[in-house]
Amino acid sequence: MQASGEQLCPECRGTLRMGEQETVCTDCGLVVETDRIDRGPEWRSFDEDERERTGAPLTPARHDMGLSTEIGRDRSVPAEKRRRLARLRTQHHRANAPSKVARNRREAFIEIRRMAGRLSLPDAIRDRACVLFASAQEDDLLRGRSIEGIATAALYAICRIAGISRTLSEVAAVSRIDRGRLKNCYGVLNRAFDLETGPVDPAEYLPRFATELGLDTAVERRARELAARAGDEGIASGRNPAGVAAACLYTAARESDASLTQREAADVADVAAATLRETYHRLR
Repeated sequence: MQASGEQLCPECRGTLRMGEQETVCTDCGLVVETDRIDRGPEWRSFDEDERERTGAPLTPARHDMGLSTEIGRDRSVPAEKRRRLARLRTQHHRANAPSKVARNRREAFIEIRRMAGRLSLPDAIRDRACVLFASAQEDDLLRGRSIEGIATAALYAICRIAGISRTLSEVAAVSRIDRGRLKNCYGVLNRAFDLETGPVDPAEYLPRFATELGLDTAVERRARELAARAGDEGIASGRNPAGVAAACLYTAARESDASLTQREAADVADVAAATLRETYHRLR
């Protein structure tokens, strides 16, 4: 005889066992009910006096540090309510950036996130580029210049500071400005903040260039040795690191009789063929 009020299995009338997330019949194994709701507190405590709320972390890649909310979309609601939500969404979007400074920053950060995604750059580089743009905006460097130009230059500058191999042409190709404007805006940031942009190691370009040129690993390995020698002997000093990398690949390809012309190697590095030939003769 089952006790009054005790729940029974709907299949075999067996006894139910209630766990943390599931209610299971002990006789036939039927899962009667599941409950994956975390009923604990919405904060975690590391100290007795300090509590930290959960949620998305703050990010400098958003003009509001990621604290604002968004009104979503739902096509299942009636048309009249969808129109009302659309009006609310427009007002909410304007309220998130009430000033021109906030609107410009939001536009720039969206552009930086887009370009960082196209260039496969890590989130840390994206966040630092957003911080650099905000500093440029506070120093009034946007006056007379486009938002896209300073945003692109900030991303390129952080790549240079972090030693990430991205050329001016590669960054300009995913931006909305040309190479000349990017170079000009980068010069503005460099003069204003005295950026610590050391030379990029030519070896950083080798894997990407070798893949684009269709060269095998043996050629790339030999080019890496040549790049190390170019650094030790001072051949790379004062030269475009991308051009040095292309010259090392061309030299290694010539040594192994691989099919590669000077024009192909120069084009992938966005340098003149004469620049590549000069480094090639130094390496030989």
